[in-house]
Amino acid sequence: MASQVVKFAGLSDRDRKKVSSLPILADGDRIELRVRRRDGEDHTLALPPAAVSVVGTLLSRLFSGERVAVLVEDQELSPTEASVILGISRPLVVHRMDIGDLPFRYVGKHRRAPLKGVLALKAKLDAQRTATEALAADAEDLHLQYGV
Repeated sequence: MASQVVKFAGLSDRDRKKVSSLPILADGDRIELRVRRRDGEDHTLALPPAAVSVVGTLLSRLFSGERVAVLVEDQELSPTEASVILGISRPLVVHRMDIGDLPFRYVGKHRRAPLKGVLALKAKLDAQRTATEALAADAEDLHLQYGV
């Protein structure tokens, strides 16, 4: 699959204030999407149950002020796109590919990493950051209590 640009979208404070919040969805609730075209023509689409939870999650995150991106499970990402998700530089993503931390394949001369691999590395990096922060907090406590 060709790489698609990872685009994060969010709502401005003004837009969030204009929109009423989405009620909490329960099992069996339905969402209908109504589209009004410029020419005044209306179209209504009832979303299937599997899509209801996805749309509900998307809207609740947007309304809470978070930025979101929709990615396809089998999507492949360039090192630049992976760097956005991982929160590290593109050269460091390439290094992670070279040392085997991030699986990838070449498409011509370009590297492409599967989204699953990027998310797995993100989980690993997040766990390492959490552990590092905990160690730093412990070291700070030791220094304050014992002058070590």
